[in-house]
Amino acid sequence: MYEIKCAAVIGAGTMGLGIAGQLANAGVPVVLLDIPAAGDNRNAVCERALERLLDERQPGLLHKRFVERITIGNIEDDLDKISDADWIAEAVVERLDIKKALYRDIDAIRKQGSIVSSNTSTIPISLLVEDMPASFRAEFAITHFFNPVRYMRLLELVQGEDTRREVIGCLDEFCDRKLGKGVVICDDTPGFLGNRVGVYAIQKALHTAIDMGLSPEQADAIFGRPLGIPKTGVFGLYDLIGIDLMSDVAASLESILPGDDPFHAVAAKPPVMVRMIESGLIGNKGGKGGFYQPADPGKGVSRKTLDFATFEYRDTEPCKPQAAIDAELSGDFTPLLTREDELGKFAWEVLSHTLCYAASLVPDVNTSLVAIDDAMKLGYNWIRGPFEMIDVIGVDRFIAHLESEDREVPAFLRTAAGESFYRAKKRKLRYLESDGGYSKLRRAKGVRRFSELSRTLKPIEENAAASLYELKHGIGLVEFHSKANALGPESMQLIEHAVVYATEHLQGLLIHNDAQHFSCGADLGTILGFVEAGDMTGLDAFLDHYQATLQSMRYAPVPVVAAPSGLSMGGGFEVLLHTDKVIYHANSVTGLVESLVGVVPGGGGVKEMLYRWHEREGDITKAAWNAFMNIGYGKTARSPLEARELAMFRDGVDDWIMNRDRLLKAGMDAVRELAPGYAATKRQPLAMPGRDTWAEMQDWLRAAHEKGHLTPHDVTTGAQIAMIVTGGDIDAGTELTENDLFDLERKAFVTLGQTTATRDRIRFMLEHGTPLRN
Repeated sequence: MYEIKCAAVIGAGTMGLGIAGQLANAGVPVVLLDIPAAGDNRNAVCERALERLLDERQPGLLHKRFVERITIGNIEDDLDKISDADWIAEAVVERLDIKKALYRDIDAIRKQGSIVSSNTSTIPISLLVEDMPASFRAEFAITHFFNPVRYMRLLELVQGEDTRREVIGCLDEFCDRKLGKGVVICDDTPGFLGNRVGVYAIQKALHTAIDMGLSPEQADAIFGRPLGIPKTGVFGLYDLIGIDLMSDVAASLESILPGDDPFHAVAAKPPVMVRMIESGLIGNKGGKGGFYQPADPGKGVSRKTLDFATFEYRDTEPCKPQAAIDAELSGDFTPLLTREDELGKFAWEVLSHTLCYAASLVPDVNTSLVAIDDAMKLGYNWIRGPFEMIDVIGVDRFIAHLESEDREVPAFLRTAAGESFYRAKKRKLRYLESDGGYSKLRRAKGVRRFSELSRTLKPIEENAAASLYELKHGIGLVEFHSKANALGPESMQLIEHAVVYATEHLQGLLIHNDAQHFSCGADLGTILGFVEAGDMTGLDAFLDHYQATLQSMRYAPVPVVAAPSGLSMGGGFEVLLHTDKVIYHANSVTGLVESLVGVVPGGGGVKEMLYRWHEREGDITKAAWNAFMNIGYGKTARSPLEARELAMFRDGVDDWIMNRDRLLKAGMDAVRELAPGYAATKRQPLAMPGRDTWAEMQDWLRAAHEKGHLTPHDVTTGAQIAMIVTGGDIDAGTELTENDLFDLERKAFVTLGQTTATRDRIRFMLEHGTPLRN
C-alpha cells in the first residue's frame, strides 16, 4: 500500500539536512524546505545548508553530484512542492506549537497515502498529533535519526496508538534497505531508548568523575575504549558534541522523564560546567576549548586539559593504567571492575549503574533487551550492548557484587539469575524474555551480523589476530580481530592456512568482520621493530610473506570475496585488492596511505593499482602516472562512488550496499555465485614505461619540492613509487611480471626503512595517530 519513491524534508538544520542528504544518497529525489530568509534570496537558508552538506571535512553525500537530487525552497513560497512526496519528514525546532502548526499546513496539501514523520527526540506522538484528524494520525510516526545521519546507524521508529501497521512496515523496510539504518522499534516513551540509556551513562560518568576528584584524562582513560566505548570518553564527548548542547539534551530529558527515574540524580550541570559555559568554554565548536584544548602536532602544540581547581589549562597528562591498556587490547573489560584503586572504583560505579538502569527499562519501556543493546551499539557505537556486557561479567557475579553493596537489583536482572541474557542453542542465538523464557533472535531477511553468528560457531583455526570459521553452504569466513585489525604475521598466517583449507574443503572464502573498521593497515608496530633494529632482512621476509599470502589468495582455486566496512587502509586495502570481488558498505573508506608514513605499499598495492589503471586506460604511461599521483598523495575514497574514480572500485565486478548489516549475507551470496566453474584469471606481464617516464616523475617531484608542495622525504618516497610504476632504469616496453613488481615494492620499502625520516614518521603515527610532515 505504501511505497517511498520521492520525499520531502522540512527543516534544513543539522538533522533535516542530514536526512535529505541520506535520501539523496539512496537515489530518492527530495525537496528540502526551511523558513524564508530576509532579503531578495528567500531560499538562502537552504542554499547555505547545501554548502554544509558538501563540506569536505565531513560530507553528507556519497558523491557531490548527488546534490542534484535535492530541490530546495522555503515553506512560504514552495510548500506545494511537497504535494507529490510519498514521505514528508519534519525536522524543525523542538517546539510543540511550531510543529502542530506545520502539521496542519502539511495535511492541507499532502497527497492521500503519504507518510508524515517527525525527527523529535523528546516530544511524544500523543502530543504531536492530538489535534490532528484520524487520517493524519494513521499515517504519522516518529523517525528519530542520530547525528551525523550519513554515518550513525541507528533509527528509532516510534508508532503511535493510531499509526497503521503498514506505515511502520514501509518505514522500517525503506530505512533499512535504502537508507542503511538499523531500525529499532520503540514505544512512545520519554527519550525512547538510545538517548535514555546513552545520556544517562554520559551523565553518570561526568558526575562520578567530578565527585571522585578525577581529572578529565583519568576518567576518559577508563570510560572509553577499555570498556568498549568510543575513545572520546565522557569529557572528550562533551567537547565533541558541545558542552552547552549536551547540557540542553540532559535538561530536556530531565523535563520529560518520570519523577522517580534515576536519571534525575545525574541530570544537573556541575558547577564547573556552569562556569565553563559562562566563559565560552563550550568545546571544540567554540574555538576556545572545553574540558580539553586540542593538540596541533604539526605546530608543536600539545593537548591541554582544564584544571578544575585553578580553572586554567595545563598540559594533558597521559595516565592510562596498564589494566586499561590490557582491556583495550584484549577486549576484556572485567578486570577493571574489581580493581581497588580509584580508577577501578570509577569504572564499577559508572558501568554498574548504567547496566542496572538499562535492565530497569525491561519490560516497561521496551519488552526486548535486544532493542536496548542495538540502540547502544548503533546509536552510541558501543562494541557491546548493556546486556551483552552483563553476560561478559557473568549475571550471578554481577548480582553478587551489587548485593555486597546493598544495591537494589532490577527485577529483570533477577530473572536472569543462574542463566545469561543470550545463549546459543542448535546454532541459533536466543535471548531472554521478561517472563524468563528464551526467544530466537530474528533479524529482517538479509540482515546478519557476524558478531552474533560467531557466538553459535567454533572456529576451524584461530590465533590472536584472526580466525577461520565455516559457514553454511561450504563457505569459509576469515575474521580479523587484532587492535584496529592491524595486519601482522599472525594475520597472514591465518589467511595462508585458510586458503589451503578452503582449497581442500570449501567452495570459497569470505573475508569479513563486524568491527568498526575492516583493517587500518599493516601492523606499524611490527614494521617499526624491524626498522629500529636495523633488521632489513627481517623486514624483507615479513613483506615477502605478506605478498605471497595475498598472491596465494588471488590465485586460489576457489573464489575469495571481501565484505568490508569502515576503514580499509594501506595493508588492509591491499587485502581487498587481491580478492575476486568486494562488496563495499556505502561509507567504506579505502586508500593506500603508506606514503604518509614515509614508505610505499609493500603488499602488492602499487602492483594492483598499476594493473587496474592499465585495464582502464589501456595506456601504460597514463596508468603509471595515475598510480604515481594517487599513491604518492595517499589519496583516499570515502565511498565506493569516490573509489570508482580512483580505480579502487571495479565496475561490473565490485558492488556496494547501504546497510552494513547486510554485508555478510551479500558476501556469502557472492561466493556462491562465483563458485560454480570458478578458475582464477592469470595476469599477463606489463610492458613498462621505463627510465624516461621515471626521470619525468623525478623531475616533477623536484619541481613540487621547490614550490614548497612536498617535503624532502616526500620526494624520497615519491621517487621509490615512481621506480615501481615505471620499472625504474629499464628500457620502455620491457615486460615485468607480478612477481617482478612485488620485488620492486619490497626493494623500495626496505630502502625507505633505512632512513631516519621513515623511522620518525612511523613512530609519530603510532604515538599521535596523525602523519608527521618532515
